[in-house]
Amino acid sequence: MTSTIADTGAPRTALVTGGSRGIGAATALRLARDGADVALTYVEDEAGARAVVEKIRSYGRRGTALRVDAADPEAVPAAVAGAADALGRLDVLVNNAGIGVLGPIGTLSTADVDRVLAVNVRAVFLACRAAAELMGPGGRIICVGTALSRYAGGPGSTLYTMSKSALAGLTKPLAREFGPRGITVNLVQPGPIDTDLNPADGPFAEGQRAATALGRFGTADEVASLIAYLAGDEAGYITGTEVVVDGGHAA
Repeated sequence: MTSTIADTGAPRTALVTGGSRGIGAATALRLARDGADVALTYVEDEAGARAVVEKIRSYGRRGTALRVDAADPEAVPAAVAGAADALGRLDVLVNNAGIGVLGPIGTLSTADVDRVLAVNVRAVFLACRAAAELMGPGGRIICVGTALSRYAGGPGSTLYTMSKSALAGLTKPLAREFGPRGITVNLVQPGPIDTDLNPADGPFAEGQRAATALGRFGTADEVASLIAYLAGDEAGYITGTEVVVDGGHAA
């Protein structure tokens, strides 16, 4: 990712949702190391968000954290506007925040369905809509889905996989809509990634590891490096696509 906008010489700016830990935190830090000023959102992990912001600032970049419940339809566009206000504008949006409620379909309540769809689908749509009002040519929108949406997931993943599958349906037409404005829209599909929500030494890890061609979990930094590439100038001709980073899980 280049560190400047050609027409202004100003640092690029980015908003990473769900940026207090895991893939979101790794992405926020990678973008900052590449020269961007970064805002991030969090829900409960205030300490983690503060730590990420401090690290961003240690790289000489501006960083800010916004507490946002992605299930609140008013909070999401407000966060996009707040990030743009804090950083001066918005060049990159990384829709990373998401939740997973797992279990057999008969055990999932209507409240479970509503919250998962609100966070994993509606919030992404609303963030994209808000960002579209603020971005100019060279803007980048990157959503984080799951490789589970590309093949049959395990029992109990129905609701989570359904919600993440909607992002493919968002990415392609939105790329067409925003293309004439010079804004790209892409979807990253991670496979088994070692995070606190799905640790490589967790009770369900062995089956996931064995299913990959590489025989291991990926790291949050490996996903972040792909996101950073898509956020940069070198990826300016990539849009409307899904990029899988899953260690050959779907090979």
